[in-house]
Amino acid sequence: MQTVIRRFSGKGAKELFDLLETRTADVEELMRSVKGFVGYTLARSGDGGFSVTVCQDKAGCDESVQKAKDWIAANAASTGVGAPEITEGSVLIQLK
Repeated sequence: MQTVIRRFSGKGAKELFDLLETRTADVEELMRSVKGFVGYTLARSGDGGFSVTVCQDKAGCDESVQKAKDWIAANAASTGVGAPEITEGSVLIQLK
């Protein structure tokens, strides 16, 4: 399994997470449509927030990054948020 973390901070990040909080059903539908989807977490931090996506393989994580980018461009461009810091890696342990 693979995971990708997208961290948003700085200009527009708080506004993006305010919007995401009101659109959770849209976000859930989007992430569940990713091929090989395993799990997703969206969390707010002091200066914005981050998401953690787990997929069966890197292709799924790459797809999730692209879908998130496209969704933000279509629905949250007005926030002015910049590109996220992205961290990817192989899952060693996953607890449920």
